[in-house]
Amino acid sequence: MESKIKTILIVDDNKLILDMLYERLNATIDNINILQATSFKEALKFILDKTITIHAAIIDLHLPDCQDGAVVDYTLKKHIPTIVLTGSESEDIKQQMMQKNIIDYIVKSDSRAFLFVINTIHRIIKNYDLNVLIVDDSVLQLKAAYDLLHKMKLNITTAKDGLEAYNILKQNNKKYSLLLTDYNMPNMDGLELTSKVRELYHQDELSIIVLSANGKADLASKFIKLGANDFLNKPYNEVEVTTRINSNLNILELFQQTKDMANKDFLTGAYNRRYFFESGNQIFKKALRDKRELCVAMFDIDKFKNINDTYGHDIGDEAIKNLCDILNSNLRDSDLMARFGGEEFCVLLENITLENTKLLFEKIRKVFEDNILEVYEYKLNYTVSIGICYGLEENLELMIKKADDGLYYCKEHGRNQIAINV
Repeated sequence: MESKIKTILIVDDNKLILDMLYERLNATIDNINILQATSFKEALKFILDKTITIHAAIIDLHLPDCQDGAVVDYTLKKHIPTIVLTGSESEDIKQQMMQKNIIDYIVKSDSRAFLFVINTIHRIIKNYDLNVLIVDDSVLQLKAAYDLLHKMKLNITTAKDGLEAYNILKQNNKKYSLLLTDYNMPNMDGLELTSKVRELYHQDELSIIVLSANGKADLASKFIKLGANDFLNKPYNEVEVTTRINSNLNILELFQQTKDMANKDFLTGAYNRRYFFESGNQIFKKALRDKRELCVAMFDIDKFKNINDTYGHDIGDEAIKNLCDILNSNLRDSDLMARFGGEEFCVLLENITLENTKLLFEKIRKVFEDNILEVYEYKLNYTVSIGICYGLEENLELMIKKADDGLYYCKEHGRNQIAINV
Protein backbone atom coordinates (compact mmCIF):
# COMPACT_ATOMS: atom_id res chain seq x y z
CA MET A 1 0.00 0.00 0.00
CA GLU A 2 1.12 3.53 -0.62
CA SER A 3 2.45 5.50 2.31
CA LYS A 4 0.38 8.40 3.65
CA ILE A 5 0.95 11.95 2.43
CA LYS A 6 3.70 13.80 4.34
CA THR A 7 3.65 17.55 4.93
CA ILE A 8 6.69 19.80 4.47
CA LEU A 9 6.87 23.40 5.67
CA ILE A 10 9.11 25.89 3.81
CA VAL A 11 9.71 29.29 5.43
CA ASP A 12 11.58 31.97 3.45
CA ASP A 13 10.84 35.62 2.66
CA ASN A 14 12.34 35.14 -0.81
CA LYS A 15 9.47 34.03 -3.09
CA LEU A 16 11.93 32.84 -5.73
CA ILE A 17 13.49 30.36 -3.30
CA LEU A 18 10.07 29.21 -2.10
CA ASP A 19 8.96 28.48 -5.66
CA MET A 20 12.22 26.74 -6.56
CA LEU A 21 12.07 24.44 -3.53
CA TYR A 22 8.38 23.78 -4.15
CA GLU A 23 9.01 22.65 -7.73
CA ARG A 24 12.08 20.54 -6.92
CA LEU A 25 10.49 18.80 -3.94
CA ASN A 26 7.35 17.95 -5.91
CA ALA A 27 9.45 16.63 -8.79
CA THR A 28 11.57 14.46 -6.48
CA ILE A 29 9.32 13.15 -3.71
CA ASP A 30 5.94 11.42 -4.09
CA ASN A 31 2.95 11.87 -1.77
CA ILE A 32 3.88 15.21 -0.22
CA ASN A 33 1.96 18.33 0.70
CA ILE A 34 4.00 21.56 0.79
CA LEU A 35 3.15 24.54 2.99
CA GLN A 36 4.79 27.89 2.20
CA ALA A 37 5.32 30.84 4.54
CA THR A 38 7.10 34.14 3.86
CA SER A 39 7.02 35.43 7.45
CA PHE A 40 7.22 34.36 11.08
CA LYS A 41 3.49 35.01 11.50
CA GLU A 42 2.53 32.79 8.55
CA ALA A 43 4.88 30.02 9.69
CA LEU A 44 3.56 30.11 13.24
CA LYS A 45 0.00 29.72 11.98
CA PHE A 46 0.95 26.39 10.34
CA ILE A 47 3.13 25.16 13.22
CA LEU A 48 0.53 25.79 15.91
CA ASP A 49 -2.40 24.44 13.89
CA LYS A 50 -3.40 21.22 15.68
CA THR A 51 -5.07 19.84 12.54
CA ILE A 52 -1.75 19.85 10.63
CA THR A 53 1.06 17.34 11.14
CA ILE A 54 4.32 18.73 9.75
CA HIS A 55 6.86 16.00 8.97
CA ALA A 56 9.82 18.24 8.05
CA ALA A 57 10.68 21.94 7.83
CA ILE A 58 13.09 24.06 5.78
CA ILE A 59 13.64 27.34 7.62
CA ASP A 60 15.37 30.58 6.65
CA LEU A 61 17.05 32.20 9.68
CA HIS A 62 16.37 35.82 8.69
CA LEU A 63 12.73 36.87 8.50
CA PRO A 64 11.41 40.46 8.54
CA ASP A 65 9.03 40.09 11.49
CA CYS A 66 11.10 38.23 14.13
CA GLN A 67 14.53 37.71 15.64
CA ASP A 68 16.92 35.51 13.66
CA GLY A 69 16.14 31.82 14.12
CA ALA A 70 12.94 32.32 16.12
CA VAL A 71 10.93 29.94 13.88
CA VAL A 72 13.48 27.19 14.51
CA ASP A 73 12.68 27.19 18.24
CA TYR A 74 9.00 26.56 17.47
CA THR A 75 9.59 23.74 14.95
CA LEU A 76 11.97 21.99 17.35
CA LYS A 77 9.55 22.41 20.24
CA LYS A 78 7.00 20.54 18.11
CA HIS A 79 9.64 17.84 17.34
CA ILE A 80 9.66 18.70 13.63
CA PRO A 81 12.90 17.69 11.85
CA THR A 82 14.34 21.05 10.82
CA ILE A 83 16.83 22.08 8.17
CA VAL A 84 18.19 25.62 8.33
CA LEU A 85 18.70 27.12 4.86
CA THR A 86 20.36 30.49 5.23
CA GLY A 87 22.55 33.10 3.58
CA SER A 88 24.67 33.42 6.73
CA GLU A 89 28.12 31.81 6.56
CA SER A 90 28.90 32.64 10.21
CA GLU A 91 30.50 29.66 11.95
CA ASP A 92 29.28 30.94 15.35
CA ILE A 93 25.66 31.03 14.19
CA LYS A 94 26.05 27.59 12.65
CA GLN A 95 27.34 26.13 15.92
CA GLN A 96 24.50 27.77 17.86
CA MET A 97 21.96 26.25 15.51
CA MET A 98 23.57 22.77 15.53
CA GLN A 99 23.43 22.76 19.34
CA LYS A 100 19.64 23.20 19.03
CA ASN A 101 19.48 19.70 17.50
CA ILE A 102 18.58 20.69 13.93
CA ILE A 103 19.08 18.16 11.15
CA ASP A 104 21.43 20.31 9.06
CA TYR A 105 22.66 23.85 8.47
CA ILE A 106 22.96 24.66 4.76
CA VAL A 107 24.30 27.91 3.31
CA LYS A 108 22.45 29.23 0.26
CA SER A 109 25.63 30.48 -1.41
CA ASP A 110 26.86 26.88 -1.80
CA SER A 111 26.26 25.84 -5.42
CA ARG A 112 24.86 22.48 -4.27
CA ALA A 113 22.75 23.87 -1.41
CA PHE A 114 19.37 23.02 -2.93
CA LEU A 115 20.50 19.51 -3.85
CA PHE A 116 21.58 18.95 -0.22
CA VAL A 117 18.20 20.21 1.02
CA ILE A 118 16.18 18.00 -1.36
CA ASN A 119 18.25 14.89 -0.56
CA THR A 120 17.97 15.46 3.19
CA ILE A 121 14.22 16.04 3.08
CA HIS A 122 13.79 12.99 0.85
CA ARG A 123 15.60 10.83 3.42
CA ILE A 124 13.59 12.20 6.36
CA ILE A 125 10.25 11.64 4.61
CA LYS A 126 11.22 8.08 3.67
CA ASN A 127 12.36 7.34 7.24
CA TYR A 128 8.85 7.78 8.63
CA ASP A 129 7.89 4.49 6.94
CA LEU A 130 11.04 2.49 7.81
CA ASN A 131 11.58 0.12 10.75
CA VAL A 132 14.95 -0.37 12.46
CA LEU A 133 16.10 -2.79 15.14
CA ILE A 134 18.77 -1.72 17.68
CA VAL A 135 20.62 -4.42 19.65
CA ASP A 136 22.86 -3.65 22.63
CA ASP A 137 23.20 -5.12 26.13
CA SER A 138 24.24 -1.73 27.52
CA VAL A 139 21.23 0.35 28.60
CA LEU A 140 23.20 3.59 28.11
CA GLN A 141 24.45 2.66 24.63
CA LEU A 142 20.97 1.47 23.64
CA LYS A 143 19.45 4.78 24.73
CA ALA A 144 22.11 6.80 22.88
CA ALA A 145 21.44 4.89 19.64
CA TYR A 146 17.68 5.13 20.20
CA ASP A 147 17.82 8.91 20.66
CA LEU A 148 19.89 9.29 17.50
CA LEU A 149 17.56 7.20 15.33
CA HIS A 150 14.47 8.78 16.89
CA LYS A 151 15.78 12.17 15.77
CA MET A 152 16.03 10.73 12.24
CA LYS A 153 12.29 9.81 12.46
CA LEU A 154 12.87 6.08 12.07
CA ASN A 155 10.51 3.57 13.72
CA ILE A 156 12.56 1.80 16.38
CA THR A 157 12.44 -1.62 18.05
CA THR A 158 15.07 -2.51 20.68
CA ALA A 159 16.60 -5.78 21.87
CA LYS A 160 18.99 -6.45 24.75
CA ASP A 161 20.98 -9.24 23.07
CA GLY A 162 21.48 -11.08 19.79
CA LEU A 163 19.08 -13.91 20.59
CA GLU A 164 16.20 -11.55 21.29
CA ALA A 165 16.99 -9.60 18.11
CA TYR A 166 17.13 -12.78 16.01
CA ASN A 167 13.75 -13.95 17.34
CA ILE A 168 12.21 -10.56 16.54
CA LEU A 169 13.47 -10.74 12.94
CA LYS A 170 12.51 -14.40 12.58
CA GLN A 171 8.90 -13.67 13.60
CA ASN A 172 8.73 -11.41 10.53
CA ASN A 173 5.74 -9.45 11.85
CA LYS A 174 7.08 -6.28 10.25
CA LYS A 175 9.61 -5.42 7.55
CA TYR A 176 12.89 -4.08 8.91
CA SER A 177 15.29 -2.03 6.79
CA LEU A 178 18.17 -1.69 9.25
CA LEU A 179 19.77 -3.70 12.06
CA LEU A 180 22.14 -1.71 14.30
CA THR A 181 24.05 -4.17 16.48
CA ASP A 182 26.74 -4.34 19.15
CA TYR A 183 29.42 -7.06 19.10
CA ASN A 184 29.89 -8.24 22.72
CA MET A 185 26.50 -9.43 24.02
CA PRO A 186 25.23 -12.34 26.14
CA ASN A 187 23.30 -15.32 24.68
CA MET A 188 24.26 -14.45 21.09
CA ASP A 189 27.00 -12.02 20.06
CA GLY A 190 27.00 -9.71 17.04
CA LEU A 191 28.98 -12.09 14.82
CA GLU A 192 26.60 -15.01 15.32
CA LEU A 193 23.61 -12.68 14.96
CA THR A 194 24.94 -11.32 11.65
CA SER A 195 25.53 -14.84 10.34
CA LYS A 196 22.05 -16.07 11.30
CA VAL A 197 20.28 -12.92 10.05
CA ARG A 198 21.89 -13.34 6.63
CA GLU A 199 20.17 -16.72 6.41
CA LEU A 200 16.87 -14.81 6.64
CA TYR A 201 17.60 -11.61 4.71
CA HIS A 202 19.98 -10.69 1.89
CA GLN A 203 22.05 -7.51 1.94
CA ASP A 204 19.68 -5.82 -0.49
CA GLU A 205 16.74 -6.47 1.90
CA LEU A 206 18.16 -5.59 5.33
CA SER A 207 21.23 -3.48 6.09
CA ILE A 208 23.40 -4.46 9.08
CA ILE A 209 25.60 -1.83 10.74
CA VAL A 210 27.90 -2.92 13.57
CA LEU A 211 28.90 -0.59 16.42
CA SER A 212 31.68 -2.07 18.54
CA ALA A 213 34.11 -1.00 21.27
CA ASN A 214 36.25 -4.10 20.66
CA GLY A 215 39.67 -3.04 19.37
CA LYS A 216 40.60 -6.21 17.45
CA ALA A 217 42.11 -5.25 14.09
CA ASP A 218 40.41 -8.04 12.11
CA LEU A 219 36.96 -7.74 13.67
CA ALA A 220 35.55 -5.46 10.98
CA SER A 221 36.63 -7.81 8.19
CA LYS A 222 35.03 -10.78 10.01
CA PHE A 223 31.71 -8.95 10.17
CA ILE A 224 31.88 -7.86 6.51
CA LYS A 225 32.64 -11.46 5.43
CA LEU A 226 29.55 -12.67 7.31
CA GLY A 227 27.38 -10.12 5.53
CA ALA A 228 27.46 -6.89 7.57
CA ASN A 229 27.10 -3.76 5.43
CA ASP A 230 29.11 -1.41 7.63
CA PHE A 231 31.26 -1.27 10.78
CA LEU A 232 31.94 1.61 13.19
CA ASN A 233 34.03 1.79 16.35
CA LYS A 234 32.70 3.07 19.68
CA PRO A 235 32.75 5.77 20.88
CA TYR A 236 31.28 6.95 17.61
CA ASN A 237 30.73 10.40 16.17
CA GLU A 238 27.00 11.17 15.83
CA VAL A 239 27.41 12.86 12.44
CA GLU A 240 29.37 9.88 11.10
CA VAL A 241 26.78 7.35 12.28
CA THR A 242 23.95 9.44 10.82
CA THR A 243 25.81 9.67 7.49
CA ARG A 244 26.49 5.92 7.39
CA ILE A 245 22.86 5.07 8.25
CA ASN A 246 21.55 7.43 5.57
CA SER A 247 24.00 6.02 3.04
CA ASN A 248 22.93 2.43 3.76
CA LEU A 249 19.24 3.30 3.61
CA ASN A 250 19.79 5.13 0.29
CA ILE A 251 21.50 2.03 -1.13
CA LEU A 252 18.57 -0.16 -0.01
CA GLU A 253 16.21 2.27 -1.72
CA LEU A 254 18.20 2.03 -4.95
CA PHE A 255 18.02 -1.76 -4.75
CA GLN A 256 14.24 -1.51 -4.30
CA GLN A 257 13.90 0.88 -7.23
CA THR A 258 15.81 -1.57 -9.43
CA LYS A 259 13.53 -4.41 -8.32
CA ASP A 260 10.46 -2.27 -8.96
CA MET A 261 11.64 -1.50 -12.50
CA ALA A 262 11.83 -5.24 -13.16
CA ASN A 263 8.73 -6.30 -11.23
CA LYS A 264 6.22 -3.48 -11.51
CA ASP A 265 4.00 -2.04 -14.20
CA PHE A 266 5.07 1.48 -15.22
CA LEU A 267 1.57 2.94 -15.57
CA THR A 268 -0.05 1.75 -12.34
CA GLY A 269 2.78 0.71 -10.03
CA ALA A 270 1.08 -2.70 -9.64
CA TYR A 271 3.16 -5.85 -10.00
CA ASN A 272 3.57 -7.14 -13.54
CA ARG A 273 2.65 -10.52 -15.01
CA ARG A 274 6.18 -11.94 -14.64
CA TYR A 275 6.34 -11.12 -10.93
CA PHE A 276 2.84 -12.51 -10.38
CA PHE A 277 3.85 -15.93 -11.69
CA GLU A 278 7.17 -15.85 -9.85
CA SER A 279 5.61 -15.06 -6.44
CA GLY A 280 2.29 -16.73 -7.11
CA ASN A 281 3.89 -20.11 -7.79
CA GLN A 282 5.69 -19.93 -4.44
CA ILE A 283 2.38 -19.20 -2.71
CA PHE A 284 0.71 -22.03 -4.66
CA LYS A 285 3.40 -24.59 -3.70
CA LYS A 286 3.03 -23.67 -0.02
CA ALA A 287 -0.76 -23.97 -0.24
CA LEU A 288 -0.38 -27.36 -1.95
CA ARG A 289 1.86 -28.60 0.90
CA ASP A 290 -0.56 -27.31 3.54
CA LYS A 291 -3.66 -28.42 1.57
CA ARG A 292 -5.19 -24.94 1.86
CA GLU A 293 -7.62 -23.36 -0.62
CA LEU A 294 -6.61 -20.31 -2.63
CA CYS A 295 -8.56 -17.72 -4.53
CA VAL A 296 -7.58 -16.38 -7.96
CA ALA A 297 -9.64 -13.53 -9.43
CA MET A 298 -9.46 -11.92 -12.87
CA PHE A 299 -10.69 -8.31 -13.26
CA ASP A 300 -11.58 -6.55 -16.48
CA ILE A 301 -13.11 -3.11 -17.17
CA ASP A 302 -16.43 -3.49 -19.01
CA LYS A 303 -16.59 -1.90 -22.49
CA PHE A 304 -13.12 -0.42 -22.09
CA LYS A 305 -12.83 0.20 -25.83
CA ASN A 306 -15.78 2.61 -25.58
CA ILE A 307 -13.88 4.62 -22.95
CA ASN A 308 -10.85 4.96 -25.21
CA ASP A 309 -12.96 5.75 -28.28
CA THR A 310 -15.14 8.32 -26.45
CA TYR A 311 -12.63 10.07 -24.21
CA GLY A 312 -9.22 9.15 -25.62
CA HIS A 313 -6.40 6.87 -24.45
CA ASP A 314 -5.24 9.31 -21.76
CA ILE A 315 -8.58 8.96 -20.00
CA GLY A 316 -8.43 5.21 -20.56
CA ASP A 317 -5.08 5.17 -18.75
CA GLU A 318 -6.63 7.11 -15.86
CA ALA A 319 -9.41 4.49 -15.63
CA ILE A 320 -6.80 1.70 -15.46
CA LYS A 321 -4.92 3.55 -12.70
CA ASN A 322 -8.21 4.13 -10.89
CA LEU A 323 -8.99 0.42 -11.06
CA CYS A 324 -5.61 -0.34 -9.49
CA ASP A 325 -6.18 2.24 -6.71
CA ILE A 326 -9.59 0.79 -5.84
CA LEU A 327 -8.18 -2.74 -5.68
CA ASN A 328 -5.33 -1.56 -3.44
CA SER A 329 -7.84 0.12 -1.12
CA ASN A 330 -10.00 -2.99 -0.77
CA LEU A 331 -7.43 -5.79 -0.66
CA ARG A 332 -5.14 -6.82 2.21
CA ASP A 333 -1.42 -6.04 2.22
CA SER A 334 -0.74 -9.78 1.93
CA ASP A 335 -2.84 -10.20 -1.24
CA LEU A 336 -0.93 -10.44 -4.53
CA MET A 337 -2.26 -8.18 -7.28
CA ALA A 338 -0.82 -7.66 -10.77
CA ARG A 339 -1.69 -6.00 -14.05
CA PHE A 340 -1.78 -8.73 -16.69
CA GLY A 341 -2.06 -6.34 -19.60
CA GLY A 342 -4.40 -3.66 -20.91
CA GLU A 343 -7.32 -3.26 -18.50
CA GLU A 344 -6.97 -6.78 -17.07
CA PHE A 345 -5.76 -7.46 -13.50
CA CYS A 346 -5.24 -10.70 -11.58
CA VAL A 347 -5.41 -11.19 -7.80
CA LEU A 348 -4.25 -14.12 -5.66
CA LEU A 349 -5.55 -14.44 -2.08
CA GLU A 350 -4.60 -16.80 0.74
CA ASN A 351 -6.41 -17.51 4.03
CA ILE A 352 -9.92 -16.65 2.87
CA THR A 353 -13.10 -18.75 2.99
CA LEU A 354 -15.43 -19.25 0.04
CA GLU A 355 -18.13 -17.23 1.81
CA ASN A 356 -15.76 -14.32 2.47
CA THR A 357 -14.52 -14.54 -1.12
CA LYS A 358 -18.07 -13.98 -2.41
CA LEU A 359 -18.64 -11.12 0.04
CA LEU A 360 -15.32 -9.41 -0.79
CA PHE A 361 -15.64 -9.47 -4.55
CA GLU A 362 -19.30 -8.53 -4.56
CA LYS A 363 -18.36 -5.56 -2.35
CA ILE A 364 -15.55 -4.58 -4.77
CA ARG A 365 -17.89 -4.93 -7.76
CA LYS A 366 -20.35 -2.57 -6.04
CA VAL A 367 -17.56 -0.05 -5.28
CA PHE A 368 -16.84 0.19 -9.02
CA GLU A 369 -20.53 0.43 -9.87
CA ASP A 370 -20.93 3.42 -7.52
CA ASN A 371 -17.58 5.05 -8.32
CA ILE A 372 -17.36 8.30 -10.29
CA LEU A 373 -13.94 9.02 -11.80
CA GLU A 374 -13.33 12.73 -12.37
CA VAL A 375 -10.56 13.50 -14.89
CA TYR A 376 -10.10 16.98 -16.37
CA GLU A 377 -13.60 18.15 -17.36
CA TYR A 378 -14.99 14.60 -17.55
CA LYS A 379 -17.00 12.55 -15.06
CA LEU A 380 -16.69 8.89 -15.89
CA ASN A 381 -18.48 5.83 -14.52
CA TYR A 382 -17.48 2.27 -15.42
CA THR A 383 -18.12 -1.24 -14.11
CA VAL A 384 -15.98 -4.37 -13.90
CA SER A 385 -16.50 -8.06 -14.45
CA ILE A 386 -14.78 -10.50 -12.08
CA GLY A 387 -14.04 -14.15 -12.76
CA ILE A 388 -13.00 -16.20 -9.71
CA CYS A 389 -11.49 -19.63 -9.14
CA TYR A 390 -11.68 -20.90 -5.55
CA GLY A 391 -10.04 -24.08 -4.28
CA LEU A 392 -6.78 -25.80 -5.20
CA GLU A 393 -6.15 -27.04 -8.73
CA GLU A 394 -3.15 -28.93 -10.14
CA ASN A 395 -1.24 -25.71 -10.75
CA LEU A 396 -1.57 -21.93 -10.65
CA GLU A 397 -1.97 -21.67 -14.42
CA LEU A 398 -5.09 -23.84 -14.27
CA MET A 399 -6.58 -21.66 -11.53
CA ILE A 400 -5.94 -18.58 -13.65
CA LYS A 401 -7.60 -20.27 -16.65
CA LYS A 402 -10.69 -21.12 -14.57
CA ALA A 403 -10.85 -17.54 -13.28
CA ASP A 404 -10.53 -16.36 -16.89
CA ASP A 405 -13.38 -18.68 -17.89
CA GLY A 406 -15.48 -17.04 -15.17
CA LEU A 407 -14.57 -13.62 -16.53
CA TYR A 408 -15.62 -14.70 -20.04
CA TYR A 409 -18.94 -15.92 -18.61
CA CYS A 410 -19.54 -12.49 -17.02
CA LYS A 411 -18.85 -10.74 -20.33
CA GLU A 412 -21.24 -13.02 -22.19
CA HIS A 413 -24.04 -12.64 -19.62
CA GLY A 414 -24.37 -8.89 -19.16
CA ARG A 415 -21.11 -7.76 -17.48
CA ASN A 416 -20.90 -5.97 -14.09
CA GLN A 417 -21.03 -9.23 -12.12
CA ILE A 418 -18.92 -11.95 -10.50
CA ALA A 419 -18.72 -15.61 -11.47
CA ILE A 420 -17.09 -18.24 -9.23
CA ASN A 421 -15.57 -21.55 -10.33
CA VAL A 422 -15.20 -23.99 -7.39
